[in-house]
Amino acid sequence: MNVRRLIPTAALAGSAALGLVALSACSPSDAADGGGGAGGKGDGRLAVIASFYPMQYLAEEIGGTHVDVSTLTKPGVEPHDLELGTRQAAQLGEADYILYLKGLQPAVDEAVTAAGVKNTVDAATLTTLEKHGSEVGHSHGDEHAGEEHSGEEHGEDEHAEEEHAHEGEAGTDPHIWLDPVKYAEVAKGVGASLEKADPDNADAYRKNTTALVERLTTLDTAFEKGLADTSTKTFITTHSAFGYLAERYGLKQESISGLSPESEPSPARIKELRSIATQDKVGTVFFETLVSDRTAKTVAADSGLKTDVLDPLEGITKKSKGADYVEVMESNLAALEKALGAK
Repeated sequence: MNVRRLIPTAALAGSAALGLVALSACSPSDAADGGGGAGGKGDGRLAVIASFYPMQYLAEEIGGTHVDVSTLTKPGVEPHDLELGTRQAAQLGEADYILYLKGLQPAVDEAVTAAGVKNTVDAATLTTLEKHGSEVGHSHGDEHAGEEHSGEEHGEDEHAEEEHAHEGEAGTDPHIWLDPVKYAEVAKGVGASLEKADPDNADAYRKNTTALVERLTTLDTAFEKGLADTSTKTFITTHSAFGYLAERYGLKQESISGLSPESEPSPARIKELRSIATQDKVGTVFFETLVSDRTAKTVAADSGLKTDVLDPLEGITKKSKGADYVEVMESNLAALEKALGAK
């Protein structure tokens, strides 16, 4: 993973003060340095800043016409590697409401703390986080749990979890939005917090929350039915983003790397994946849209497998197979059904 430049709290406070002076003489600008306003105060809307797309989607769907949502992470930017500029740090302090996921983006965590906005919501507190490594899910008679997982490979996984402890509290997996059930839990919490932050529009937030939870419930049902009967339960991905999804629907995720989308696999891990692919009849290696597909294609070619996209939904771009969260998740379901041999 790239080395990230964290902004010290004192520096953020100073830069925020300078940035506010500059912003007062400028027209409103997006928190991601381009596009829509970060402050909705002028038109009576709640000025909301979201850390990255899954948080943005919740704020927009639940807030509706009563919020003006900006995101810190531009479309196409890998959120784990986000660095904040002076203007973005300053705009955080001007927000009425901040929605972020602590542990995913260290620079955001630091800046949010420095901003000190009263209505700040950490999505990680609205559900239960779990620890996931390179292998996640139900084993269903998995024969790889013994000698195939040598001490060397376990050492790799332990090192990865230590190295990426920032990915969540105490090394937990932050990718909660890829489980529609957990995402619905977060949505309910976001809705309640918006009601508290803007009580005049509480009825609208409550109605929008109910509608979103219903859509997520429908999505959950589609995944449950679509993945209930498959030829294999194992899928291989570039990094361990789909642990919650795997556990929810009785699948087993095997990742090339760990929780980091950019870490390189060891030769031992590649050898192990080749064996797993053969024994579990895996035919596809999944890569994602915001990071290089080089490693996935190398592993696939080495094992004679196909490649396809399984989108971790960390951002929507022109390459995304859908215009929003639900559409991309439906595309993910179709890709899993095809790769796993859904009947």
